[in-house]
Amino acid sequence: MKSKTILSDFLVKKGDAYYCRYGDFYIDPLYPVKTAIVSHAHGDHASPGHLDTYATPFTVAFMQQRFPKYTKEAYTAVPFNTSWTINGIKITLLAAGHILGSAQILMEYQGVRYLYTGDYKLQDDPTCEPIQFVQADVLITETTFADPTVQHPDPAQEIQQLNEINSNILLGCYTLGKAQRITHLLNTYCPDKVVLLHHRMLMAHRLYDQYSPASLNYKVYGRKDMKEGIANKVYLVPPLTFNSYFRATNVARVFASGWAKLQQHNDLSLYISDHVDWADLLHYINGVNPLEIWTIHGDGSKLKSHLANQISVRDIQSTALIPVGL
Repeated sequence: MKSKTILSDFLVKKGDAYYCRYGDFYIDPLYPVKTAIVSHAHGDHASPGHLDTYATPFTVAFMQQRFPKYTKEAYTAVPFNTSWTINGIKITLLAAGHILGSAQILMEYQGVRYLYTGDYKLQDDPTCEPIQFVQADVLITETTFADPTVQHPDPAQEIQQLNEINSNILLGCYTLGKAQRITHLLNTYCPDKVVLLHHRMLMAHRLYDQYSPASLNYKVYGRKDMKEGIANKVYLVPPLTFNSYFRATNVARVFASGWAKLQQHNDLSLYISDHVDWADLLHYINGVNPLEIWTIHGDGSKLKSHLANQISVRDIQSTALIPVGL
């Protein structure tokens, strides 16, 4: 059987992007390029100004709303599991489970399968497409929470803590992906709570209303909503707004994130993350069954130590990017 030749420079860090010189395209570039493949619509992966942008239909729809001055002709919406070719490299987008429309990027070249995960999660989330497992020779994975001490709790149990709070709640979360997941969790597990939405989150919620398989029940925040009626409101706000309300009274302050540092100085910890924890990372690696692992977006050193003498693990990022939607 002929052995496979893995190209060690198939994908390399080039500024705030990953570049494939064999196909002459970039993945998740944060500066204008000729050809970009965008894994998902978060701001640390999606940026405007490219001549050609390939992404899933939802990611394209969000980017067109977010960057309205760029022509629609610059975007190509590619459904999941539909392959196309760029300069001899076969490319397929597979669901990543991170947020709605988030994609893993499978690249096949000279008989070798390279799988770029982007951001991903394995936990159940009805607001987005569930992650797809495929086998690959090289797994290029994020390592945001690649630490044996990190274990994300059950999101259903986490959100039900809010049922024990008898006051209105100010809940900070990221605008895209996390806010919609939190809305659905509240609708499902805290049905007596009324979800109020900050106006800056409305565009993303309305796009989810169009594209998501889940239905969301919410209303846009009004100035009197938190002052009148029963104290059963949960007001979802973006991080900057949450931080500016540090002196808010008569409300419980909660922030939804997998990071412990973002739980400090709040009235309740709410550990809900849209990334894989250590156990899910290892489970995913087992499913992909790669010959090599290349790490990005985080610290892969603990993973490298854990898999020593089993799988080759190396870091292909020269500088760390700060992930969004944690």
